[in-house]
Amino acid sequence: MTLKIAVVVATTGRAATAGRTLGRLRRQTRQPDRAMVVAVTPADVAGLDQAAMPLEIRLTERGLCRQRNEALSLLGESVDLVAFFDDDFLPADDYLENLERLFLAFPEVIGATGRLIADGAGGAGLTFEQAEALLAADTFDLDWANAIRERRGLYGCNMAYRVSAIAGMKFDENLPLYGWQEDIDFSFRLRDRGRRVVCDALAGVHLGEKGGRTSGRRFGYSQVANPFYLLGKGSIPRDRARRIMVGNLAANAWGAIRPEPYVDRRGRLVGNLIAIRDLLAGRLHPRRMLDLQ
Repeated sequence: MTLKIAVVVATTGRAATAGRTLGRLRRQTRQPDRAMVVAVTPADVAGLDQAAMPLEIRLTERGLCRQRNEALSLLGESVDLVAFFDDDFLPADDYLENLERLFLAFPEVIGATGRLIADGAGGAGLTFEQAEALLAADTFDLDWANAIRERRGLYGCNMAYRVSAIAGMKFDENLPLYGWQEDIDFSFRLRDRGRRVVCDALAGVHLGEKGGRTSGRRFGYSQVANPFYLLGKGSIPRDRARRIMVGNLAANAWGAIRPEPYVDRRGRLVGNLIAIRDLLAGRLHPRRMLDLQ
């Protein structure tokens, strides 16, 4: 038995990064049945080689949630599994092969995220050369009997779902642009539909590319507004929302004094404070970040 698999990559302003990531996808031991890039402008997909692998390119309005929803609408029920990869996520060559094995072996699993060999999102980021070296050196001793563990919230840089289990689901477009925490919201809303897991067999490296992201102020606003909004929806636990908001506020306050060169801590802190002001005024909402520069 086999499953039909689609891979969706949403990208904005990072054509070179997306191109090299898709080059990695062509090395999969199990090729996707459909591969779709959802971008905003032709410049976002300039230079992508559609001949090397059947590649569907679609343009839509900007916003991670909007772009992923466009893909879901276009895919419909044509596939069994849909994998969402960030445009700076490099999967191991056997990622899709093991993804199929996972969902065939565990029919109760509806969603999965993989094992990150390294994640550059929490630091200065990783180069493609570093990522390739990490992938080549990965010697993880996979034990399928213990390869999966429960995970309530899947990590959006690489997550896959059983299409039949997410019927009628959409990413929340009230989380604009980068859509911060959209992955947690989506996976938590599936809590009554089946198991969500992290699987060690699904390996990869997340570069944590810094280009193409939102401004410091906008992102700082989202760091408060998005968790508060999801808390109201009931799609994030209260302790997690509190930890996210307090943790980011503290990190940005400290970083404003001793900033890292790759993070606009002062801009994020200003965004945090604007969001707190809006909260006290009763007008806090994720989409208000669009009013900031």
